[in-house]
Amino acid sequence: MPMAETPDGFEEKAVKPDKSKKSDDEGHRERLRQRFRDHGPNGFADYELLELLLFSAIPRRDTKPIAKALIGKFGSFSGVLAAPRKRLKEVDGVGDKVIDTLKLAQATALRFARGEVDTRAPLSSWSKVIDYIRTAMAFSDVEEFRILFLDKRNGLLADEVQQTGTVDHTPVYPREVIRRALELSATAIILVHNHPSGDPTPSRADIQMTKQIIEIAKPLGVEVHDHIIVGREGQVSFRGLQLI
Repeated sequence: MPMAETPDGFEEKAVKPDKSKKSDDEGHRERLRQRFRDHGPNGFADYELLELLLFSAIPRRDTKPIAKALIGKFGSFSGVLAAPRKRLKEVDGVGDKVIDTLKLAQATALRFARGEVDTRAPLSSWSKVIDYIRTAMAFSDVEEFRILFLDKRNGLLADEVQQTGTVDHTPVYPREVIRRALELSATAIILVHNHPSGDPTPSRADIQMTKQIIEIAKPLGVEVHDHIIVGREGQVSFRGLQLI
């Protein structure tokens, strides 16, 4: 057996790889894959789905501790996917390949959710709109203000992020909102923003800004259908709260 030289110049036996450990890991991976084939994601904990996702990024290492550490730090599967790259790197064992895998999964989920509403057909399913908005924004660590621009049949003309702010503030310019609606020939808009704190309760500033946009939009033939605030704890609708 080859001998390894220590820093002191002494030789010691090279350590053989633990084949039984490798075999146990491969067996665990196959059992998890088979569960997924047989039952889909039903019954899977968030960390187990992450384990599956990380198999391709980490082919020869137990992914369970990394998956559990990620869930512990960011709270949920969605929270992990939406976490900034810099913060993901704070977790032991997470490098660029793992982060690329997570961000690809996030992009795939967002593209799928957007595909459910990205059509000129009328937005007849409110639940699909909410699903898309939550996927896109609920777990962001900074405030974003976006607008869904609609035509006269309530078909989606455009979905645009207008402003990105800090952890608790996004500057919104009501006249710019309406100017963009007129450029797109939109007859209605849905305002959306997120609260990184997790609590979607509207602030006084949120209510005041919405009223300003409505006052400018109405004489120009643009209706504000709703203002939705999303957070990790859920979402609220201004129309549902009778604030519009």
